[in-house]
Amino acid sequence: MGTIIELFTYDFFVHALWASLFAAVSCGIIGTYVVTRRIVFVSGGITHASFGGIGIGYFLGLNPLLGAAVFAVLSGWGIQLFTQKGKVREDSSIAIWWSLGMAIGIIFIYLAPGYAPNLMSYLFGSILTVSITELWLMTLLSVILMVVFLLFYRTILYVAFDEEFAKTTGLPVNLINYLLISLIAVTIVLNIRVVGIILILSLLTLPQATANLFTKDFKTMMLLSVAFAFAGSFSGLLFSFYIDIPSGASIIFTLVALFGLMKIFKLVKTKLNLQGGR
Repeated sequence: MGTIIELFTYDFFVHALWASLFAAVSCGIIGTYVVTRRIVFVSGGITHASFGGIGIGYFLGLNPLLGAAVFAVLSGWGIQLFTQKGKVREDSSIAIWWSLGMAIGIIFIYLAPGYAPNLMSYLFGSILTVSITELWLMTLLSVILMVVFLLFYRTILYVAFDEEFAKTTGLPVNLINYLLISLIAVTIVLNIRVVGIILILSLLTLPQATANLFTKDFKTMMLLSVAFAFAGSFSGLLFSFYIDIPSGASIIFTLVALFGLMKIFKLVKTKLNLQGGR
């Protein structure tokens, strides 16, 4: 217990703890929309396409996260545009932007002078190296997401469950689509340092899958997703510290284990209820 308390005396651990909280809030909120809307693979396409922005950022000497944010948002818009206006199948559109982003990232990183020392932290995450600036950006994103979902909750709900019905009622479906795809892109980029490009999709889906075991209500699912995401992130952070393994992989492993435990709990509870009803 003393060792755990001592961890809170280190700035890097406190920063990582705050990053876990803000990642849980942002991914819990936007991930619920992603899962409900069934656009998990769209999010995966944006995630990998953002690597192109990281490569361009390195090449131009800019912050790679800035390049990733711009490229991720443009990729999200591109997937939407190709699918709606270009009449390209959604899976094909995702594949186009996914492969384009990865290819551009590899090319520009290769062309950039010197060595890209922090590249692995973008691919696999490094929550212990999250900076104060990144924490403020994650805080701002969490606030923006809460405000957007509070102001447009009913519209977002209609679009998430039945887009065609939302259109017939005159709701601004296209505006909501482009707004939320932009927020998904920014959420992905700002949480790359937590679990990395390779694993970020899990942070957008695993807490939601766990929450979905207990509720079908959209609002309750969001709240539970935030709680499960933070529980998994914090536990994974501690697990990585004691076992001395990469934090990103540890967080995802813990989230999977949490889902498994909750699934077993739900099955046992259901079985006991059935036996008690006899």
